[in-house]
Amino acid sequence: MSDAPKRPPDPASELASDSSTIDPRDFRNALGMFATGVTIVTAMSTEGRPYGITCNSFASVSLNPPLVLWSLGMFSQGLPIFQNASHFTINVLDASQQTLAIKFARSSGDKFAGVSWSPGLGNAPVLADVVANFQCRAANRYYGGDHVIFLGAVEAYAYNRNNPLLFAQGGFGRFLADDKGNAS
Repeated sequence: MSDAPKRPPDPASELASDSSTIDPRDFRNALGMFATGVTIVTAMSTEGRPYGITCNSFASVSLNPPLVLWSLGMFSQGLPIFQNASHFTINVLDASQQTLAIKFARSSGDKFAGVSWSPGLGNAPVLADVVANFQCRAANRYYGGDHVIFLGAVEAYAYNRNNPLLFAQGGFGRFLADDKGNAS
């Protein structure tokens, strides 16, 4: 008999070991009930090629110091690019940029063909006409289940007052305000 306190299993190990009793497809459906913003996270590869991926796992972590996070699937082809990048940019898409979101969600082709962008900190691409961008130094990363969580220290940002692109229940949408400018 041991006096050591009993702890629940590590959630990351539980998910990675396929021992969870939760149905992944149904769990994804439940998560889809939460509307998120749509972003394209960008970085520059060590070969000097811009890379980007559509992402809706972006969240703020801290105001002081300014920190944000996002996550990427463990088997994403872009994982080595983000693991080796000194900086990345979170580009929050405008409601009119659904086509861009779809383009960067695909795993093939030249995603930057015809896309206007400029090099930001660490040469991470800052996309034109987005509602906000957060230029981040890659501060840390954490492994959780089938994803890597990237923590970014925000070193520069910009935004405008346009409407963001939203994603919920497997589809795109936009924010609606009432005639007084209040959220509805």
